[in-house]
Amino acid sequence: MPDPRSSGVTVITIPPPTANGPLHVGHLSGPFLASDIAARAAKARGERVLAIAGVDVAQNYIPKMAKARGVDVEELIERNRSEILEAFHRGHIHYDAFVDPQQAEYRRVIAGMLADMVERGGAAMSEVTLYACGDCGCTLHHSYVSGSCPQCGDSACGGSCEGCGGYTASDTLLDPVCACCGGAARPFVASVPVLRLEDYRPQLEEVWQSAELPRQVRDLIARYSSTEMPTVPLAYPTDWGIEGTGRLAGMRLDAYVEVGLSWLYGVARALDEAADTLDACVRAWGEVDELWQFHGIDNTFFFIVFWPALFAAAGLERAPLRGLVVNEFYTLDGAKFSTSRDHAVWAHEFLASEDPRVVRLYLAWDRPDRAQTDFTRESFEAFRDFVGPLLADAGDVDATRLPQPLVPAERRRGELALQLVGFDAALAARSLLNLLAAGARERGPLLTALTGA
Repeated sequence: MPDPRSSGVTVITIPPPTANGPLHVGHLSGPFLASDIAARAAKARGERVLAIAGVDVAQNYIPKMAKARGVDVEELIERNRSEILEAFHRGHIHYDAFVDPQQAEYRRVIAGMLADMVERGGAAMSEVTLYACGDCGCTLHHSYVSGSCPQCGDSACGGSCEGCGGYTASDTLLDPVCACCGGAARPFVASVPVLRLEDYRPQLEEVWQSAELPRQVRDLIARYSSTEMPTVPLAYPTDWGIEGTGRLAGMRLDAYVEVGLSWLYGVARALDEAADTLDACVRAWGEVDELWQFHGIDNTFFFIVFWPALFAAAGLERAPLRGLVVNEFYTLDGAKFSTSRDHAVWAHEFLASEDPRVVRLYLAWDRPDRAQTDFTRESFEAFRDFVGPLLADAGDVDATRLPQPLVPAERRRGELALQLVGFDAALAARSLLNLLAAGARERGPLLTALTGA
């Protein structure tokens, strides 16, 4: 690849998967393969690209799951981390920099960066009302709290709502309870560092106006454009996460703060090996021209509101975000993938038993970019049998005929490509040709719109 130390770097983030379980093919179909494909294509065009990856061990899903399963939390992390990296390797997901959150140096620098932000006023210490469990006493944040989203009414934990992508916390959820033991939420007052998002509205509006953003993201922006944005705690008196330093001693850094600072730090270290302070990291980011981030719809709030504000609070004078590439959910046989219920096709196992080239092609073909899509074994096997010989350059393959199990998904993708948002006539035309070659009797909008018949 071109040397990332040269000027004009494009940063592509591969989101760090949480080590509460292995990756499944639902994860692969979303940001993980898409970011790799985009980075490979940009490098092939001769662009200076820095693809950065990592693993998230800060989410309190991890100790919660370890306790529920009666296993040692460090052993759980190590096993899941190993299987995540195996999936990256088998799936040919490459990266130029890897941020290791378990290194002592990393934890020291990240804690110091937040402490410096507080000392300089980018983040403020504030007395806020938090909630604890009236029974087990744990601070109710992220996976430790559950309730209903105040915007859409879906069940949600702390962080963000899977239904609408908005911000959720123990003080915003409807009917919050402890997700660990079911105890009632008890309010208490604590002095913690916070990010007042309203203070960074001008910087956020600049990003919202200039970045390439899909409809799903702009729907969320519309909500926060007309209402006051939340003030978000950056550390908690809790039992999991990087330990705070300085005025933050006795607290643990919020998981989403750590992820944002890990990108600030990881990119900086790739560009300047000596960068180990907030100032040095901000200076190194001066070489970055564009930031492209890939993510699932459920994390929209953090990618388009929280992290751009965090970068501004850290001292980045120019908003680096150029665009977001967002995917909807990928289901398995009509139901949501679930690590906790073991309703999944595990990526490292699937890639070990199938041709990774076919898996990558299929998940790109069936990617839930404009709408939710569904993985079935029947569909994958039909695709594999159709595409496998093509990849092998078999001379007697009839490449003009689409297998019948793939017809409904191909028709749906073609019709979605004709919507105004994300309009793509070339994709729709290819879908129509595939359908006609498969013998489908097309009489609907795909045929009439493209041919004028």
